[in-house]
Amino acid sequence: MADVVAQVSPPTVSQDVSPLRAFWDAFKENRGAVAGLFVVLLIVVIAIVADLIAPYGPNEQFRDAVRVAPMWTDGGSGRFILGTDGLGRDMLSRLIHGARISLFIGAAVMGVSFIIGVLLGLACVSLGNTVDVVVTRLMDLIMAVPSLVLAILVVAVLGPSLTNTIVAVTIVYLPRYVRLVRASAFTELSKDYVTAARVAGVGPWRLMFTTVLPNCLSPLIVQAALGVSDAILEAAALGFLGLGAQPPTAEWGTMLADAREFIRSNPWLVTLPGVAILITVVSINLAGDGLRDALDPKMRRS
Repeated sequence: MADVVAQVSPPTVSQDVSPLRAFWDAFKENRGAVAGLFVVLLIVVIAIVADLIAPYGPNEQFRDAVRVAPMWTDGGSGRFILGTDGLGRDMLSRLIHGARISLFIGAAVMGVSFIIGVLLGLACVSLGNTVDVVVTRLMDLIMAVPSLVLAILVVAVLGPSLTNTIVAVTIVYLPRYVRLVRASAFTELSKDYVTAARVAGVGPWRLMFTTVLPNCLSPLIVQAALGVSDAILEAAALGFLGLGAQPPTAEWGTMLADAREFIRSNPWLVTLPGVAILITVVSINLAGDGLRDALDPKMRRS
């Protein structure tokens, strides 16, 4: 009788959820992370279409409108919504194009650091104790120097430019990825699935890249997301010191440096780039926190 009931009962609907759907369900539990992700995506879109939405060119000068106040203040003009700088350049246009440069710096630093960090971290695990000691001590040496001081030193040697800024910030943040990959890989090597892969005859490089590395990606992805905001801050600091992107490049840190002399007389010239940096960095950090919670089951909210 039980067999007959089993045959006529309706099939059970599968409750399996795709990993992507499970990740999004966990991510959206953090409302701050969702808001941060929305703002980050908005800034990315603005950076991509900067040439289309900016009212003027980033370096276009209006000699008859130098240091015009924002539209909502006394002396403001609807012609320049956020006012103009000391050379008569539209602040809104420069902020929009500055988003492109700052995001490019953050993404470039993150990408290069990620790739080199993965290669060096796996080399520490797979190429023997000598390589491990040399690479680890080199990373310790880099981390022993304050990040901004090291970045200034590298730029002073290479010369101030946008490219050298990316190189300097990459060197500063490289140890984070190397040490994270190294620690994660050593942990994974002690697990049964790695032993089984070795018994099956998997070669050392295939073992590292196709067996071990995929299981180390979760903390790496979180570090990469948060590393973008750190790189933007570091590049802005170098630009403020005159060692980053050089004028007339519309980079937020460089805009802060150009406005230093007007901090009392025209405070919006300093406030606007600072607010742009603040919003971008906070949004990326909020999204990164949500990413960490979603990728780590221990951090998920009940």
